[in-house]
Order: sequence, then structure tokens, then C-alpha cells
Amino acid sequence: MSGTTDDAPGGSRPALSRAVAVEPGKFAAAHWGRVPLLSRAGELAGPDGFADLLSPEAVDELLSRRGLRTPFLRVAQQGKVLPTARFTGSGGAGAEIGDQVVDDQVMRLYAEGATLVLQGLHRLWPPLIDYSRRLGAELRRPLQVNAYLTPPGSQGFSTHYDTHDVFVLQVDGTKRWRLHEPVLADPLEKQAWGGHADEVAATAQGEPAMDIVLSPGDALYLPRGWLHSAEALGHRSLHLTIGVRALTRYAVVEELLALAAGDARLRATLPYGVDVSDPDAIEPELTETVEALRDWLTSVDPAEVAARLQGRDWPSARPEPVSPLAQLDFVAGLGPDDEIRVREGLRWRLADDGPEHVVLRLAGRTMRFPAYCAPALRTAFGPGPVRVGDLPLDDDADKLVLARRLLNEALVVPAVK
Repeated sequence: MSGTTDDAPGGSRPALSRAVAVEPGKFAAAHWGRVPLLSRAGELAGPDGFADLLSPEAVDELLSRRGLRTPFLRVAQQGKVLPTARFTGSGGAGAEIGDQVVDDQVMRLYAEGATLVLQGLHRLWPPLIDYSRRLGAELRRPLQVNAYLTPPGSQGFSTHYDTHDVFVLQVDGTKRWRLHEPVLADPLEKQAWGGHADEVAATAQGEPAMDIVLSPGDALYLPRGWLHSAEALGHRSLHLTIGVRALTRYAVVEELLALAAGDARLRATLPYGVDVSDPDAIEPELTETVEALRDWLTSVDPAEVAARLQGRDWPSARPEPVSPLAQLDFVAGLGPDDEIRVREGLRWRLADDGPEHVVLRLAGRTMRFPAYCAPALRTAFGPGPVRVGDLPLDDDADKLVLARRLLNEALVVPAVK
């Protein structure tokens, strides 16, 4: 049994409904990884606009009162990223660091037309920590969140493409977006746009596929590979970009190749003295290798591939934050009437380990429990809060022992009443 999100793609998606104006099934079928989608503020669910996630006042706080350091801020001007020395300095007494953001230098650069990019907000700003976790759970993908603050009439970056899908949420001001179809469909992370700079520049000179203006509360979905550039209009512009990291078939190929190292035919040495620069000499070896690979592929266990993809995928997403002191205080006073719930976003899988034990697999670690604990673990990791005294174990003391262990391992948290 798995703790990943198992409901169908067309199910309820409240976090997604803030970013796209079509129902989830249609978004998955018609837009996801295919074509952009523009959603106007009046069509979207949730609060008016996105100021609850990040506001200009919040940006001021981050830049001046949160001790921000690189790489959580980038500054770009005329399409180039500025050296960090232009806007960082000493943290002052008691903070022996040299890369803390200096607010007055940032202000000066912004006033001169530079774009500010606040990075990693899914780890820094509480409303975005919560929203990105919920959206990531619905999409089953790890997310990253940046914010772009652009002065009036400025363009932070020239036309480019991203190697991940993006949701753009316009927070403040207006911004004009010009979109062009990909020069490289579905680019991998190692196929950044710089390798196709000439094609990108030439395509950007043509008529855009979409030329739109985003106003506060509007949202835009962009599949990876779509060319885009954005320019603030008569006022400053603040928007969020939520990047969704893709898991591709190429990733499956990479994991298959790693597993192929176990096949003796594929590990065989090439013939003595073979000239690897001669296509005629390599042709029979290529044929033999392809045949060996084909034969080996017929014996691949999907469970092995799934385990490797899990090891690649699970560490990329973090579960909800834990409050260490409150958690430990709760453990110290734990009683049968207290309620616990699974930590949101926790990735887990429970499997049998012989007749006497079950194994709980998590991101980066494995835990073993007596087999009789399996029903209680499934209950504790279920969809809602559970009273400790209601865990399906025969012994009341065992219920408290299991609950304390799950709390101390930060797998469950107190359920707020």
C-alpha cells in the first residue's frame, strides 16, 4: 500500500483549480505537456487574485527583514544575471557570512531597471510552502516556486524556454507575454535553451502563437519547451512561476541502462584491437549489443524499475513542515484520547517482509515493524485524523508505543482539533 496520491487525474484538484480554469480531466487530456492555457481571474476558483500567496509587502519583508542569502535572490538586467557581489554583503555582527542580501543595494538596482528573482519560495514563505505542497500532491510531482519583480517597461530575460512545465500566477501589475511554439519539443533538463540559441532567436522574430497581457489574478500554464518572453507594462509587475519537474520516458531509459549492468552479455568486452572509429568494424558489435539488449529487456521486472524511479522521484518532494518543540511536547504528554494524522506529502509504501515483519519504505530510509502492526500503520496513515486509542492493536500500551514512534520519526503529526 502506498502513501502517494492515488486518486484519478480527473478527481478533485482544489489547488490546481486556482491555476487553471478547466476541470482537471480536461487539463490533463488537452493541455498537460501539450499546449499553453490562459485562465482569467474571473474563471479561477479560490480567493480573488494571488496576494494571499505573495504580495508586494511580503517581497519587501523578504528582501529587508528575513536575512535572505544567495542563491535565494537573483538579479537580472538587460537579459543578463548580475554578479551576486552587486547586491550582497556582510551579515553584520553575529552573522559571520558574506552573502546576505543588502536591501538598499537591491533597491538601487531595481530602480535602475533590474528584475529581482526571489528563488526557492516553496522553502521560504509559509503560504507558498503550503500551497506548493498541496499542488505538488495533486500533480504527483515536485515543485519549485520563484517570484519575478520587474520594473515598469522592463524585460528581465530574453526569449527562452524552460525544461520544466510552469504555472504563471500574476500577483500585481500587468505583464505582456509573447509565446512561440517549441524549437525542441519536450526538452530534457540537460537540453537547456542555450544549446539552441540561434533557433530560439530566429523563432522569436516571427509572429507569436500567443500575445497576451496578464493582469492581477490571471494565470498561464506553459508546457516545457514553449518559447516565451515577458515585459512589464505601465506599472511594476510581480508574478509567481511554479515550476513542475518532469519525469520522462528518458528517465525510464536511464534506469533501465543502470539495471542492464547486471547482464553478462552487455558487460562483454569488445573484440581485441577493434577500431572503434571504423563504422564497418563497429557494425557487428552494434548488432550483437542491440540483440543482447532486446533479449535482456524481455526479462526486466517492472518492480525493479519502479523501485529505481521511486528512489529518483521521492527525495525531490518534501512533506509538510514539522514544529520540533511542539511535536516533542505532544509526544511527552501523549494519551489514548489524543489524535494524530499522517504528515501531508509524506511518501511511503508498506510491504510484507516475511511472515513476522512489514517494511515501511520512505524517502531515503526503511523501517521494520512486527507484522501485527500493519493494520495500525495503514490506519495512522489514512486520509483523516485517528484517535491513538482507536489504533487497531490489541494492547493499549502497544498503541501508545507505536504512536510515539511515528511521532518521533516525524511520520505523523498532532491533529489540530
